[in-house]
Amino acid sequence: MRGAVDLETLPPFGLPELAFAGRSNVGKSSLINALCGRSTVARTSNTPGRTQELNFFDVNGRLILVDMPGYGFASAPKDKVDAWTRLIKGFLRGRPTLRRCILLVDSRHGLKDNDREMMDMLDKAAVVYQVVLTKIDKLNAAEVKAVQERTQAEISKRVAAYPTLILTSSEKGIGIPELRAEILQLANPETAP
Repeated sequence: MRGAVDLETLPPFGLPELAFAGRSNVGKSSLINALCGRSTVARTSNTPGRTQELNFFDVNGRLILVDMPGYGFASAPKDKVDAWTRLIKGFLRGRPTLRRCILLVDSRHGLKDNDREMMDMLDKAAVVYQVVLTKIDKLNAAEVKAVQERTQAEISKRVAAYPTLILTSSEKGIGIPELRAEILQLANPETAP
């Protein structure tokens, strides 16, 4: 649809919106592509910090997916990081059409301090968010169980956290149908042709 580099370039309100947030290199673009069943919807990169604006994707006239810049990428210039932070905070606080924020967490690392800062910001802004663990295929069964239990225990204490934790792998397709089902509940109903 479009990219927004500041609050003035945000698209007008309309369809329900679902934002994807997470640390740089957590797999936001890959997950969006997996959810859409296409590899070219959101640009992926091995270089952290490539997404430098809010990217809006119209999903069949029913929902807008928003790919947000990753946080926690220290190599970007400070003024650029400050601008992204202002944009993200302004977007999250001021969008009445924002139905939920999908907070992606790399399962290999679990929740980090900058994830907790984002959850604090979402709690304060009263934006419902759902934690989704990514790259679950990189862990063995015991590691999956441990990170799932730690994450669930932590989000259960949060006021704006959606209670359902979803485990995903964009590469292997794990958890994609479950997350897609959650997202479709937030979309406008399909209209008959």
